[in-house]
Amino acid sequence: MKDWNVRPPEIRTLFNPAFCGLVLARGIDGFYRETSESMPYSLSLLILPLCLHKRTRNQILDNNRYYFTKILEAYPEIRVNFAQRTRGLLPYTMEALAFLMKCNSIEVDENGSLKLNEDGIRKTIKGSQDTQDCQKAAKLIGKKFGNINDKVTIYTSLGVKP
Repeated sequence: MKDWNVRPPEIRTLFNPAFCGLVLARGIDGFYRETSESMPYSLSLLILPLCLHKRTRNQILDNNRYYFTKILEAYPEIRVNFAQRTRGLLPYTMEALAFLMKCNSIEVDENGSLKLNEDGIRKTIKGSQDTQDCQKAAKLIGKKFGNINDKVTIYTSLGVKP
């Protein structure tokens, strides 16, 4: 990972650890609200690739009443290059998780799962329309992951080896 000051401005803006951390926190919170359990760490790695990709984000938001597997069935293009996108965003996901840990916004339980702390993030979703959509999609994805609540099923349905 390049030093912050040598990254292009676009990368610094889009993959800002605070913003990516906020998106991850919304997903973790959505999962917890659905299951009353902490989100498995491995599922947190899927949030940014699903939320930051505009077409995927819009397809998920537009079909918010459907099960996650039904959305993937209706839009199989979500799976195209998904593994590559996930690998490419992994450093930013790690950086965002580190940022959340440093700010005491999330904690890791004894199983290695992630839980949002009570005062982890602001409850209201604010920002530009794109940033709001990313946060809403993350919360929705967290809920949909919680609804399935099986890591292997989620990874397999996305065409990624668990």
